[in-house]
Amino acid sequence: MGSFVQLTSADGFHCPAYVAQPTGQPKGGLVVLQEIFGVNSHIQAVADGYAAEGYFVVAPSTFHRVKAGVDLGYTEADMGAGMALKTAVEALPPPGVMADIQAAIRLAAQGGKVGIVGYCWGGLLTWRSACTLQGLSAAVPYYGGGMTTPDEMARKEQVPTLAHFAEQDRWIPLDGVEAFRQAHPAVTVHLYPAHHGFNCDQRGAWDAPSAALARERTLAFFSQHLG
Repeated sequence: MGSFVQLTSADGFHCPAYVAQPTGQPKGGLVVLQEIFGVNSHIQAVADGYAAEGYFVVAPSTFHRVKAGVDLGYTEADMGAGMALKTAVEALPPPGVMADIQAAIRLAAQGGKVGIVGYCWGGLLTWRSACTLQGLSAAVPYYGGGMTTPDEMARKEQVPTLAHFAEQDRWIPLDGVEAFRQAHPAVTVHLYPAHHGFNCDQRGAWDAPSAALARERTLAFFSQHLG
């Protein structure tokens, strides 16, 4: 089990983050970026899982600039609330939440080289981080909504990147995934026979075989680039 700490961003803003530490010497640092449901029990479990693999893990609350203490479930009402909070964060003047992610990277560096992984909206933020932030050595976005839009595809990753997408994702059309693949040939892109959110075992979209394979590939990728 981890615990919450306070990050201090470059503009002086204090952002809470869930920190999970490994037993023994870390093999690297990881930043875990939440879905639109907050740093809830699922994201904490994801962070704990990576810590169990030997990483020093930091999961910042990327909603905190617009609302504190967000901890949502996965009902339709929760989905609506999360989408509204995401819209509010996206509307912040630059650099907005990216400053908080940069602060999380600085803390995660206590574990060594730093990777970043995010899910849903966190996947999009992971992509932006790979393109714009400092101190990263690898990035793994999971079904990042918005990654395949022209503005996001125009970005250029600065670190090795592995991207997971789902074949039946109603939020991310397959033609967009293919366009992303063509625009970023250095990015390793994997497609899974699943729906958006397939990694989350608290959602109806959870697909255990796809989640297990994606996790295996993610851990191998981090081992390669953070070791």
